Amino acid sequence: MQNCRATETFAVFTMGMATSLAAAQLTAHIAPNSNVPPRSAQYEQVQQRLARDWNTWDVHSVATQVLLPEGLAIHVGLKHNSTENGDAYLGDALIGRLSNDAEKVTPGPHSWDGSYTSADFEWKGHKWRVESAHDGDDLVMLVTPLSSKPISALPPTLVFSVDFLWNSPGTTHKHGNFIEARTGSSAVLAHCTCPESDDKSNVHVNVPISGSYFAFDFTEPVGLSSGKRRSLGEMRAAIDRQRSAYEQSIKSSGKNGPILEAIETTIGWDTIYEPEKGRVISPVSRVWSVDWGGYVLFDWDTFFAATLAGIGDKDLAYANALEILREETAQGFVPNYARAGNWKSSDRSEPPVGAITVLGLYEKFHDRWFIDDAFEPLLRWNRWWAEHRDIQGYLAWGSDGQNQPENLDDNSRGTRIGAILESGLDNSPMYDNATYNEQSHVLEYADVGLMSMYIADCDALAKIADELGKTAESKELKDRAARYRAKLATMWDEQAGIFLNVDLHTGRRNTRLSPTNFYPMLAKAATPQQAKTMIQKHLINKDEFWGEWVIPSIARNDPAFKDQDYWRGRIWGPMNYLVYLGLLNYNDSAVRRKFAEKSYALFLKEWKENGHVHENYNAMTGSGDDVNSSDRFYHWGALLGYVEYLEQGTAE
Repeated sequence: MQNCRATETFAVFTMGMATSLAAAQLTAHIAPNSNVPPRSAQYEQVQQRLARDWNTWDVHSVATQVLLPEGLAIHVGLKHNSTENGDAYLGDALIGRLSNDAEKVTPGPHSWDGSYTSADFEWKGHKWRVESAHDGDDLVMLVTPLSSKPISALPPTLVFSVDFLWNSPGTTHKHGNFIEARTGSSAVLAHCTCPESDDKSNVHVNVPISGSYFAFDFTEPVGLSSGKRRSLGEMRAAIDRQRSAYEQSIKSSGKNGPILEAIETTIGWDTIYEPEKGRVISPVSRVWSVDWGGYVLFDWDTFFAATLAGIGDKDLAYANALEILREETAQGFVPNYARAGNWKSSDRSEPPVGAITVLGLYEKFHDRWFIDDAFEPLLRWNRWWAEHRDIQGYLAWGSDGQNQPENLDDNSRGTRIGAILESGLDNSPMYDNATYNEQSHVLEYADVGLMSMYIADCDALAKIADELGKTAESKELKDRAARYRAKLATMWDEQAGIFLNVDLHTGRRNTRLSPTNFYPMLAKAATPQQAKTMIQKHLINKDEFWGEWVIPSIARNDPAFKDQDYWRGRIWGPMNYLVYLGLLNYNDSAVRRKFAEKSYALFLKEWKENGHVHENYNAMTGSGDDVNSSDRFYHWGALLGYVEYLEQGTAE
């Protein structure tokens, strides 16, 4: 996949260059100093509630169901058969994989708790549907062949395999037409409606499977159930009941139903169980997580996942917010990324949207323990920005390459590239000419977007401090917000009619515009007149940000807009979301309403066509499928629908 995070240049490590710390790091694949902070009793209960029952917990395949806490897995695989040399086996299936000959997965509904899921699969001309449902404590799976034009004259072989994941203790044994999975003194039976056959080729299939399995010619619907034996009709009835319950829950949401369904499905398919730290989390997508060794959590991406989950699963919302905070580095900041093996970006953070996320969830659910858990890591992070990213009283992005432990394979640390990556806007043209100061480790570039998000963070965290009775910390945060708000006010350019970034190396203002130039509205730092001017002169200006599809990551009249390459002109859900939150602070309901409608229309375009939730979208065509650098199921794309959900709430 071509994107800036995934294609950072990797250095080849040589023993001659290794420090004693680096040599120590080579002794294991786990990062040194990998201590995991303890959970509060309340948060431990959240994870216990989440990590149970059957669901699509396995990051490696959306066609696998796993029972937690046992770790018992049931996999659905398909063997393509040929009379010549074209045999192949699809054991794992992911949404949005783009490699040659990759499977195509069209996700259907996925309830929050996994009580009903449905997805369509296509591979080598074969098409089939996998549905699952809870029936009490049991799992029911129905696999149905769909009309297709296979590239072989032979029928495919469907395989149900049963094993234990993540080194969980247990054994499986096949007894004719059922498989017994045993862990300790308890047993789970898996029954199949597989067609009976005397042909041993349908019993012993040459596929890369280590556990017990059923295998048979896949020419008709077949079901598998845990617990008691069920007929195919009984399985269909159980699935129909859960599908009906899911559809009724969507219908009961009224006009919000389609938006809620899209978000529930998106977060549902992107939520996994992560065994290294024993937790349920929602990484940006399974494709990204598999490529990063099992999981990857990005800073602001994961906070946005918490916000999205908050519409239907409070526990999952809390888990995502707290888990990215629990990845905080020894230096006191939430890292750009945290990945399998406990490796993190020790040199850099990412946009500070944590406090506004946590406050938003608290104002919705009112659980005091949650803000108590979140406050200290948020405060350390807030202080870190002022201590390490202040330059001439402004805030700027940076990269502290000397921080330990070093991520030896990430040679962007301590570089200009690393500092730009901290912005989250990896190749934004705003930073094309920014200078990196190797002594201070920051870009000599005062950033309107960073300062605005930071002020909003201070304000939100001060409210949390007030709620917790932390008067000294509240005053500290309010004072810091006031100081940076006053500095941000100096970045207003009367002639341009907008806040402008300042190149501190040259002393000149940067007239290149992106959605981050509107973020002072998020911080309530713009006066009503300034907000009106920005909206009228720039936001709804069709030469800059308005149009059929909104809003591009660089102004339409900027030379970089035509690139439509990642942050060089494409549309991103998080930018729309943050601009929308800013619009909520000012009195222009007509523009705000149209902005939400346009955002939702962009989301719906390929959601309806392909079930895709894109990392980013083409600002000229509205497509996300036009490039390989836009993940097909990246959860923050659903923020484009979430702004419409918020807008509908303002009309109630």
